[in-house]
Amino acid sequence: MPVAQNWLVLSRPDCSLCDELLQELVEILGPLAEQVQVQDISGDTELERKYGQRIPVLLIDGEFVCAYRLDRTRLQAFLPSRGKYWPV
Repeated sequence: MPVAQNWLVLSRPDCSLCDELLQELVEILGPLAEQVQVQDISGDTELERKYGQRIPVLLIDGEFVCAYRLDRTRLQAFLPSRGKYWPV
């Protein structure tokens, strides 16, 4: 499987679960964590309707991976293989 290109965390201000999920991604992805983008959904009517309070949400290449907490099992499908930065 090719390495995922578009990592997006949907977030809100002052979201401790968002901070935790992002920290876990940094630990897992290492230098590739720089590719992770964070988008505040506050004020985005469509995203507010779609996700509401179900934040954080991790999308990889547009595909829903998990909400609230990092699902390491689902995340494995998007990682090229285990190695130095893939201790999932």
